Amino acid sequence: MALEFDMTPVGSDFFDSAPMRWRYSIDVAAPAESVWAGLTTQRPLSWCRLLTDVEYTTSGPYGIGTTRTAVLAHGAMRMNEQFFRWDEENTRHSFFVTGSNVPLFSAFAEDYLIQSTPTGSRLVWTFALAPRRGFGVAARLGSPVNKFVFTTFVRDTRTHFGTPKGAGDQTRSYP
Repeated sequence: MALEFDMTPVGSDFFDSAPMRWRYSIDVAAPAESVWAGLTTQRPLSWCRLLTDVEYTTSGPYGIGTTRTAVLAHGAMRMNEQFFRWDEENTRHSFFVTGSNVPLFSAFAEDYLIQSTPTGSRLVWTFALAPRRGFGVAARLGSPVNKFVFTTFVRDTRTHFGTPKGAGDQTRSYP
């Protein structure tokens, strides 16, 4: 990354306290093991059209401290990520962003929780962020853009893993 803006490390409490949060509950037809495998492969989230590239930068086995890079929209945003939770048994992991080429956020984190259901599984995907000082108005104005990006990830995930009959998504936003 040529220019990187450092970001603040956060913990799991950030998913409940961040000034801007989006939580998506996505029912899919695939079993939890398949969804977990898709999230932990060398190139995770390859089905998300707006993510140009996501790849782990640490060699496996992955766990707490694992790093990866993510590129959104052909470089419009690049993020370096570090996992602070990795729970294979409960199919859950979370990361915070250590740096980005865009100065908008002081902190950004994601949480992925996969639960088995009678018709497949449910991915609960949470995004949490805090604007950098001086960028609060820009972050609020950009909230519809974030929601569009995150909703596109949700649609792509549902398309990739299939949707069980009668399933619907539950979305909560806290901007």
